[in-house]
Amino acid sequence: MNAQQLDPLLVSQRIREDYERYIETAFPMKNPSLRQQFRELLRRKDFLVRGPYLEATPPFENGRSLREILATGVFCQSMADLDGPGFPGYGYPIDRSLYRHQEQAITKVGKGRNVVVATGTGSGKTEAFLLPIIDHLLREREAGTLRRPGVRALLLYPMNALANDQLKRLRRLLQKVPDVTFGRYTGQTLDSQDEAEQEFRRVFPNEPRIKNELICRDEMRDHPPHILLTNYAMLE
Repeated sequence: MNAQQLDPLLVSQRIREDYERYIETAFPMKNPSLRQQFRELLRRKDFLVRGPYLEATPPFENGRSLREILATGVFCQSMADLDGPGFPGYGYPIDRSLYRHQEQAITKVGKGRNVVVATGTGSGKTEAFLLPIIDHLLREREAGTLRRPGVRALLLYPMNALANDQLKRLRRLLQKVPDVTFGRYTGQTLDSQDEAEQEFRRVFPNEPRIKNELICRDEMRDHPPHILLTNYAMLE
């Protein structure tokens, strides 16, 4: 069933029926009378499931594209190196319109302002802070200071799954800018390069292995990545 054919009432009914069957299977009763009473109780209206409740989410307002923002001087011209087809390829399509809140956040950060981006899931909060970070690093490259050791940006996530998802995005964005390094330092990060390479292939079997991603603790201790993904516990 694709999105255009989705019947929310039918889907809700199927979920409820599957859940009822699961409970009946998990708690089998030999006595026919008790089994019938149990079944009737499960099927009582609003006992297990209420709704469904549907919420219509309006589309986010579009803003200018990254190319148009480049023309204003907010970003350095090297940001054009990010141009690409986006997922599932590499890079970021600089002619695609950003959301208005992304454009506003990027513009304010470019002017030295601090920002808080509070918006819904899937609204592109990551680009709102990640693109200005990359712009800062590319400006360092142009100024000749990028080779100086030290972490420039910390991306803190409460769960490793979120950090892993962010790694995939960074690989696509930074494929064309190998000068900018990044790495994930969490409890899952192994010490040696050989062990880390094997673990990388196990966790990300379909992901590209690019040279500016640091994947082991030894490497990150010797050469801190420009962008470090970690969590509060590991940071402490």
